[in-house]
Amino acid sequence: MRSARRSGTRLNARAPAPVVLHSAPLVLPITAGPLRDGAVAVRGERVLGVGPRTELLDAFPVTDERRWPGMIVAGLVDACAAPGPPGPGVTARAVVTAAPVALPGVSYAEVRCASEREWEERGRDALITAIREVDRPCAVGVAPRTRDPHVLEDVAVLARTFGLRLLVRLDQHPPAALDEAGVLGPHCHVACARPLDPGERKLLRLRGTAVALCPSPPHPEEWLALLDEGNPLAFGTFPGGDVLGQAATVRERVRGLGGRVRGLDERLVRAATLGGAQALGMTGGPGGAGSLHAGGRADFAVFDARGRYPYAALLAGPGCLATVVGGHVRPPTSRPPT
Repeated sequence: MRSARRSGTRLNARAPAPVVLHSAPLVLPITAGPLRDGAVAVRGERVLGVGPRTELLDAFPVTDERRWPGMIVAGLVDACAAPGPPGPGVTARAVVTAAPVALPGVSYAEVRCASEREWEERGRDALITAIREVDRPCAVGVAPRTRDPHVLEDVAVLARTFGLRLLVRLDQHPPAALDEAGVLGPHCHVACARPLDPGERKLLRLRGTAVALCPSPPHPEEWLALLDEGNPLAFGTFPGGDVLGQAATVRERVRGLGGRVRGLDERLVRAATLGGAQALGMTGGPGGAGSLHAGGRADFAVFDARGRYPYAALLAGPGCLATVVGGHVRPPTSRPPT
């Protein structure tokens, strides 16, 4: 009887997920240099390893290989997206919505209370209810849209108490007021569609608050200043959805101003991937996003990008062939894998 139970246990034990190898002429892990003839070994929703294709074939019991043309790059992160379908290559995003979000990321509940009285009477309870109703796979955050300083302070306290992310539009709140209310910090990122003065940019750097560059700033030299001074950056696309397209626009405008930012193309691609993941608090611990590494989430995109300079090739407007989220290829793709 005892041996039968053990045998039954062995028979009923779940077999490990198969190892799938995604390979391409070029792999861009983001936190490491470009890999020629590289690959990503995936089991379930996690990355087992990233490296040269031949090495991974020897290191893991690969059961299936998907050989892609072009380039595999860590998944793009939209740090301020509009509700609706994600843009090409986007594997995580921040969305201000009460509805469930299909992708990993952060779902932000909006707070628009105009007064402390409105907040006390119904706003706080409504926020707590909205937070409880957010479905996985998203984390939960708050997007304060109120100008009342007492409401801002209470939202900041709730965020620290319950470990919530914060997302703030700087066209509605000056950084100094946000800092006084306790909103700024590594748990917060800001969407920027207006110029910031040097003091505001410095305050955001000191607080470790990432800036999501959003479309159509009044003065494109603002982008140059943020890049030049070293603010942590991400990209927000409301309402367009094209993260790499937004990065390419920044590149074009900065170069048009005569700006010479060291490693500009690489920094923009990092902002579109790892920078966005950092803004959403998705880089720490097992399953971190924004880069391709062992133990991280199997989130990446495949672009029809080729050439000697991979970062520049990604910003040249290549087509997106596939988006892989949690190890699952999201159809449709413009070209099937071989």
